Amino acid sequence: MSQIEIVRKINDELAIAGQISIEQLQQIAEEGYRSVLNLRSPDEKNLLDGEREKTQFLGLYYVNLPTKSEEINYQFALRLFAKISELPKPTLIHCDNCMRSAAIVLMYIATRQGIAFDKVFLQATNLGLI
Repeated sequence: MSQIEIVRKINDELAIAGQISIEQLQQIAEEGYRSVLNLRSPDEKNLLDGEREKTQFLGLYYVNLPTKSEEINYQFALRLFAKISELPKPTLIHCDNCMRSAAIVLMYIATRQGIAFDKVFLQATNLGLI
């Protein structure tokens, strides 16, 4: 599977994906991504062993902020959005099946455009992303 098939570019700064493999991580680095934000919890199935080390070995900045859809609230989102703002761009945000990644990125972009978090959160919920 090529990187193009798993990574969904949202804009010039952000892309989303489900769980990535070692090969895909290498492709992500070759594509020019500068950081990876992993939303997965250590207790989830099918995690990439040593993802942090492998990502950093490829010269990418790595952050793991475990995020469960049911735990997303205003305070948590503010912390997560602040971290996204700090990360070197372009950034790949990934989870298990891309749903959390999509929800977080879309809410991040919308709030940066001035849309109230409550409205954005409701929209993400209505779309079935969280």
